[in-house]
Amino acid sequence: MRTRYNFLVDPFSRSFKGLVVCCILLSLIQCSSATTSNKTRHHFYKWEVEYMYWSPDGLENVVMGINGKFPGPTIRARAGETVHVRLTNKLPTEGVVIHWHGIRQKGTPWADGTASISQCAINPGETFDYRFTVDRAGTYFYHGHYGMQRSAGLYGSLIVDVAEGEKEPFHYDGEFDLLLSDWWHKIVHHQELGLSSRPMRWIGEPQTLLINGRGQYGCSLAAHYSNNSSLSQCNITGHEQWAPFVLPVDPNKTYRIRLASTTALASLNLAIGNHKMVVVEADGNYLQPFETDDLDIYSGESYSVLVTTSQDPSQNYYISFGVRGRKPQTPQALTILNYKTNSASKLPLSPPPVTPRWDDYAHSKAFSNKIKALDHKTIPKPPSTYDRRIILLNTQNKVNGYTKWSINNVSLSLPPTPYLGSIRFGLKHAFDQTKPPEDFPAQYDVMKPPVNPNTNTGNGVYMLDHFSTVDVILQNANALAENVSEIHPWHLHGHDFYVLGYGEGKFTKADEQKFNLKNPPYRNTAVIFPYGWTALRFVADNPGVWAFHCHIEPHLHMGMGVVLAEGVKRIPRIPKEALSCGLTGKKFMTGNNLS
Repeated sequence: MRTRYNFLVDPFSRSFKGLVVCCILLSLIQCSSATTSNKTRHHFYKWEVEYMYWSPDGLENVVMGINGKFPGPTIRARAGETVHVRLTNKLPTEGVVIHWHGIRQKGTPWADGTASISQCAINPGETFDYRFTVDRAGTYFYHGHYGMQRSAGLYGSLIVDVAEGEKEPFHYDGEFDLLLSDWWHKIVHHQELGLSSRPMRWIGEPQTLLINGRGQYGCSLAAHYSNNSSLSQCNITGHEQWAPFVLPVDPNKTYRIRLASTTALASLNLAIGNHKMVVVEADGNYLQPFETDDLDIYSGESYSVLVTTSQDPSQNYYISFGVRGRKPQTPQALTILNYKTNSASKLPLSPPPVTPRWDDYAHSKAFSNKIKALDHKTIPKPPSTYDRRIILLNTQNKVNGYTKWSINNVSLSLPPTPYLGSIRFGLKHAFDQTKPPEDFPAQYDVMKPPVNPNTNTGNGVYMLDHFSTVDVILQNANALAENVSEIHPWHLHGHDFYVLGYGEGKFTKADEQKFNLKNPPYRNTAVIFPYGWTALRFVADNPGVWAFHCHIEPHLHMGMGVVLAEGVKRIPRIPKEALSCGLTGKKFMTGNNLS
């Protein structure tokens, strides 16, 4: 099949002749087979997104699936290879985009999959081609990034293996991939409407936690250990859509378990009965290995752990995921580590591991502080200083009686024209040209509710100098209610950052002495704990427009994010299909040049 990409070209930096050569080369690339070819290193997928009936936890509901599957198909490639996804929107009334979480999109910022930022939403019946290079091995995933489609089930795994001929810095005999999510029985439109109502109407905590799209509602794999006499024992086998994803293992082997959290709300804790874990990777970057009994994972994060099957092979063992950071009203997700010397249906003799208390933040902070980069061979050395520092205060506020989340007293409201097009082609009326605030008033008390709860909406952009070193201080605060400060995991698109440190209370200049500049972890998602701060540093080395936001989906929906732009004029061409809406779309329709 031959397809065409219509590119928007900078008339001052590319000649017509160069464009013709470029289009010929792109056409050759797109003619490759729909099967994976090692010779071309090109993986082609043809996807259709649609609503369908499914039973993720035993109760039939409506989910958003891909090619009739929930979760969506797993993408697997090697570092340096090209992934090409031809996505057709089969939703009857909604647009759609897909974000490739953790893939930096170097040279392809329009493929980041963020509606109103990197591209227009794909309208019903339309098709869009995502084509990008997976430049680094690691554990990643993809998900919807329009409205609250991640809550609706639009997600899947994306695994990048090391390049041909390269080796991981650790050994393992087998591998499992676990994608974690949370699930509500009310469809996502109930949640969207409730969050956008005045007063806000919260649908409550999720009913079920899912492992690879499977959970159990109204029954338990460990009912015989429960104090709830009405809780029935779940069947381990059968029920294809919601039977637990069992992990079959041989004794005395080492297994890599890849973990990725695409939860919309829940922070989770993993433990495996009678087994310790060695943490070796986070967000696609290698770590100094460390042993742990349990692991906290926040929405947007990914890890790899090594587990050695050295326990009694005549038994099976529970794997548990429980809620952290919120008072849990959702039962643990359970599955089985099945020593293959036993039947998978044999229940463990010991009860499931107990999740640490939801508000035991000392436990969470101790885990986070153990995470260190492996070395500077695989991760560049952090810059010793910064060119610009932006302090982002996270607060809950009101706008005309509507509950919002705000950053430096601005609640993000995205414009109809994607920033990538409006900035690249100088459309100054497409978004607010006022510079967003880079700090908050010194007298603001982060330990108390805001004195003035009112905020403003806005869509200004933090314009970063290309190749500048930027520090971001994420500052948490009290929410609208007294004695409430929530966990916020922040995800940066287009980059990884160094997590320099965490602290309590309001950040001060003196806190710089606590920064880890020797071996800070290099990540794309980092948490700020209640009433605390988290310090990040990154180099603005990737031309594009990038979202930076809380990965809790209701919080982003309510305005908890900012937009960063860097080197946009350096982007030589942008596919026309990415910018066919808003002011850029009108320019195309009238035949006017964008320059």
